[in-house]
Amino acid sequence: MSHRAAGTHGAEHEFRVFVQGIADSLYRTAYLLCGDRFLADDLVQEALAKAYSNWRKVQRADSPSAYVRRILINESRRGWRKNRKYAVESGGRVPEPAVADMADGVVNRAELLHALQSLPARQRATVVLRFLEGLSERETATTLGCSEGTVKSQTSRALIKLKSVLKEEY
Repeated sequence: MSHRAAGTHGAEHEFRVFVQGIADSLYRTAYLLCGDRFLADDLVQEALAKAYSNWRKVQRADSPSAYVRRILINESRRGWRKNRKYAVESGGRVPEPAVADMADGVVNRAELLHALQSLPARQRATVVLRFLEGLSERETATTLGCSEGTVKSQTSRALIKLKSVLKEEY
């Protein structure tokens, strides 16, 4: 086996290990961003395909998982621009995010998903990353390619909107 072939095999193995560690979290993020399990699958596949084609660059990043999450969010934004509104699938399999601390009175995941869909794309991404994926303000800023101040302001606006939408449902 040539040195190049051995390197390619090693990179493939490293990528597979990386994917095994991040796949569930990426799927959960994608689902919460778009509200549709099939679109979430597509988003994750697109993000992972791009990550694989740039794997060495991803590995050199300060945070490879943040880098791939940013690819995922960019892919979802492209989808939002194409289709301004994704349909929320009722009764579908919802991943198990820790939503209890997000907003008082959230009765079920379908209501939370509906409320998330009411947010503009950047606010939605901020809330998903901060509260449902547990990223810090700094990690969220890195993932979204913005300042921590932007994360704080987007989070504040998003929480106000979420509380308003959730109150309307009761």
